[in-house]
Amino acid sequence: MRLGFNGIAPNAMAVLAGMVLVIATVLAFEHLGGYIPCKLCLGQREPFYAAIPLSALVLAALALGWPRYIATGLLAIVGLLMLYSVVLATFHSGVEWGFWQGPADCGATAGNISSNVGDLLGDLTTKRPPSCDKAAGRFLGLSFAGWNVVASLGLAAIAFRGAWQGQKA
Repeated sequence: MRLGFNGIAPNAMAVLAGMVLVIATVLAFEHLGGYIPCKLCLGQREPFYAAIPLSALVLAALALGWPRYIATGLLAIVGLLMLYSVVLATFHSGVEWGFWQGPADCGATAGNISSNVGDLLGDLTTKRPPSCDKAAGRFLGLSFAGWNVVASLGLAAIAFRGAWQGQKA
């Protein structure tokens, strides 16, 4: 089994580990911390859900000795997906800071409705859906969306670095 091409593998492993860590963190905040994601929060996960298997495929391509252009091309696509995540997260951050208007339909998700049929009517009057324009919390001045911008930029840089190094080999 050979994992090579001058640094593609370490970059692909770092990107894969980073993306899994980001998704594990947001799922922990949702399921353990009780933070209900809004529509924009859920949309920011989609590039990760697409890029994680592609990163694993990069490692498989390297291990199986596929042509270098396949591994570098896939890693470049992962980088593009992370840049798309930056765009989504920047938009959401701008909505939270009031720089621009968010979507009109941003509100309730299935996660905030009771599973008990008898409590459904009570839920309609007591539970508030998450709002896209209100940050659930801030850490060091950044909301979850703001931290996604930072994480996605870093992951994109690592992916593009690996793709670039692979092309130079």
